[in-house]
Amino acid sequence: MIRRRLRVLLLAEACNPEWVSVPLVGWSCSRALARVADTHLVTHIRNRPALIEAGLLEGADFTAIDSDRVAAPLHWLASKLRGGAGRGWTTVTAFRSLAYYYFERLVWKRFGSAIAQGRFDLVHRLTPLTPTAASPIAKHCARAGVPFVLGPLNGGLPWPGEFRESRKREGEWLSQFRGAHRWLPAYRSTRANARAILVGSMATWDQMPVVHRGKCIYVPENGIDVDRFAPPARRESCRPLRVAFIGRLVDYKNPDLVIEAIAPLLRDGIVELDVYGDGPLKERLKQLSAEAGAQSGVRLHGCLTHQELAHQLPQIDVLAFPSIREFGGAVVLEAMAMGVVPIVVDYGGPAELISDATGFRIPLTERNMIVSNLRRVIADIASNPAMLTPMREAGIERVSRWFTWEAKADQILQVYEWVTGGLVTKPDFGRPFVEERESVETSAPERVVSTWCMKSA
Repeated sequence: MIRRRLRVLLLAEACNPEWVSVPLVGWSCSRALARVADTHLVTHIRNRPALIEAGLLEGADFTAIDSDRVAAPLHWLASKLRGGAGRGWTTVTAFRSLAYYYFERLVWKRFGSAIAQGRFDLVHRLTPLTPTAASPIAKHCARAGVPFVLGPLNGGLPWPGEFRESRKREGEWLSQFRGAHRWLPAYRSTRANARAILVGSMATWDQMPVVHRGKCIYVPENGIDVDRFAPPARRESCRPLRVAFIGRLVDYKNPDLVIEAIAPLLRDGIVELDVYGDGPLKERLKQLSAEAGAQSGVRLHGCLTHQELAHQLPQIDVLAFPSIREFGGAVVLEAMAMGVVPIVVDYGGPAELISDATGFRIPLTERNMIVSNLRRVIADIASNPAMLTPMREAGIERVSRWFTWEAKADQILQVYEWVTGGLVTKPDFGRPFVEERESVETSAPERVVSTWCMKSA
């Protein structure tokens, strides 16, 4: 017997194919889910022009909700309190979470009757990704007997104690009080009334109340668009080794540590560095390159589109990405998909994306030790670049197996079938416990849109 396609009301307040970060996650995942279920997308009105340009039909494929009556003044207030453009993202997230209450109120006003009448098999809140945003609609769905799926949720990674000054420079004063969101209205009822909670990282998993972990399923939020990041033809590394940093040039991503780490290798012509991205540290990177006498080995490309980046990546051997507070780290997936071997700090999302067979983790320590460890790893690779060949192949296979949007939609579909009674056993795609990471290749997956070139909001 062939089961009919499930009817899903998909809430993605942030969903835009023309933007990056969470809006692109909302778009990419919603399109993948539309291929495996009958979805109706509900999003914010700011996304309406881009969705229509992408070919979606308003009313049939999506509904745009205008919540700017509340969202606009809160956005204005957040912009005044964040401490400058591109800073204070915790502050911005906090005010967006407050605005989301009104968005869901309007969603229920528009779709409440349809949900209560059983015209949808389930409701799924795809975005916001942040666990700080509550979903009062979860209680309404429970009363109507319609399953509510929440997530993936990701966030709450603590600032490392070794980088307190970076936290100050990033304007992240509010992150010290982030736990206060647990006292916001509907925080508890959201989790209590959700039939399944998709959790996107170890840090978020550990924040989940123990009483609700039986409904939690590990599903990272990011994926790869295989049309944009198709694996290139195989090639061999040779000198000079091509190293890249990809991301916003901001304090916590530490692009300056990459130049400090490989300065001797740059001077000797053993390594070349390509920097893709823009931000307030750009002039600092130019200064460091000059002080190291390595200007000729460092190329600052500025921001590139995904298509431009995908064209550049096949020429790169290694991604050096010493970010110390990264929730997702989609750029790591993009690099692996293109055969680039990543080096990341063993903290947060990037460390959950790779295995020992596909990349390198360096310990989270103070700055000088990160520099020293990064230099050692890159020097070892430069002395034996052939070691990258099997790691490239393993990385491409890993991404194609677990991290395409199609693979992710298949996983979420299994969650849908579980909450609607089509599956008896809760799906389990694995969770990267620290003690299991060494054997990840024989187990289920570990832990996106890319924030590598996100403009300051």
